[in-house]
Formats: sequence, C-alpha cells, structure tokens
Amino acid sequence: MADENGASWERPYPFAAHIGMDLTEWRADFARLELPLAEHTQNRHGTPHGGIHATLLDTCMGYAGCWTGDPDNVQLCLTLNLSVNYLSRPEGTRFIAEGRKTGGGRRTFFAEGTVRDETGIIVATGTGVFRYRG
Repeated sequence: MADENGASWERPYPFAAHIGMDLTEWRADFARLELPLAEHTQNRHGTPHGGIHATLLDTCMGYAGCWTGDPDNVQLCLTLNLSVNYLSRPEGTRFIAEGRKTGGGRRTFFAEGTVRDETGIIVATGTGVFRYRG
C-alpha cells in the first residue's frame, strides 16, 4: 500500500537504485524524485553530470503521466522526446526533481519538469513527450 504521498507503490527499478534515486511523492499528474549527489554522479569537473539532470527529468515526467491510483494497475510509458535546459550549478548536496503532466490524450502525453537542489536553486528544466505502453 502507498504512503500518504503515494510513493511506496513501486520499488526503484535497478538503474534508479544504482544511482540512488528515490520516488518521494507520486499522485495524479505529479511526481517527485530525490537524489543525493555523490562522487558517482559527478563529471570530470566535479559537478553533477548532465545525464543525471536528464535522467531525473525523464523519470519524474514519465511517472507524472503514469499514475493510476491502483498498485495492481501499473501504467508504463516510453519517452518520445526529451528536452533539457541546463541553468546553473547546485549549491546543495541533493537534487529534487518534480514532473507535471501538462496534457495529452489516450496514447501520448506531455510533461514538464524542474530539477533544483535543496537550497531552492533551479539547476535544470525540461519538457517531454511520452507514449503509453499497452
């Protein structure tokens, strides 16, 4: 059963678990993920690798469009398009990504997302187009 934020219905998939990503809130048209920044998330410059931003945005936006409210009725999706805008460097030690479904129909949906650190600095934004899987 889910906690009050709907986050415990799904365990992290292997890649999410590998990088330390947690689904901390999930409800209709919204998802929040958190990721502690660690050495394995850094690039050669010692800052978070751009792939971390993209992964968080892709995942939180996908989850935002796949909420069913029923843990026995799992909805999956595929990313058709992902656009990421890198805005600034974090000052904190944790990324918080939030995705929101913004529209769509029976087969596809649109979403937008933000990645910020725990100090409130927005480090990236993104948009995506997703297709529901069978």
